[in-house]
Amino acid sequence: MELRTVGDRLFWSYANLGMYHAAVSEGADRIESRHYLIRSRLWRQISKGGAPRSLADDERLKLVLPQTCSYCGDRDRGSFTADHLIPRHRGGVDRGENLVWACRSCNSSKRDRDLLEWLASQGQFPSILLLRRYLKLAIEIARERSLLERPIGDVTEELPFALDRVPLPGDFPPPGELRLWVIELPD
Repeated sequence: MELRTVGDRLFWSYANLGMYHAAVSEGADRIESRHYLIRSRLWRQISKGGAPRSLADDERLKLVLPQTCSYCGDRDRGSFTADHLIPRHRGGVDRGENLVWACRSCNSSKRDRDLLEWLASQGQFPSILLLRRYLKLAIEIARERSLLERPIGDVTEELPFALDRVPLPGDFPPPGELRLWVIELPD
């Protein structure tokens, strides 16, 4: 697949995330044909102007998921800080959708780096739900700034997130190595 625009890259990554989300939720060890159908359906939907599910879904999860550091899973509430997934320093929005719980250690380590750059420097891949929030934010920001239709190479300085780090299919670990959330969720 040839990805020419910012929207192409973000939408393709989101469609692949949907495929992996389904596989991880089912406990699959590998991607199967039904997962590719999910990706195909999502790609058609959002590449033709449809939007990913609302960030309100992710905000609701903040209220119902066990309160932990969104990066390492630490449960010591006394050490939590609010962290911007897409740093304000780089142009990330200062709204609740861009804030997650982070322990002081992770927040200090991440500093003003983009989530995907920081995790890559740690040799980690984000949890499915954290990556979903990140991609929704990136799509929303790119849409607000009229960057979705711009060629990938023309917008590097205008994006507050690391477009080159947005995962494509070969960047995802096998489903069995991915986690839905940073800690195991109760059934």
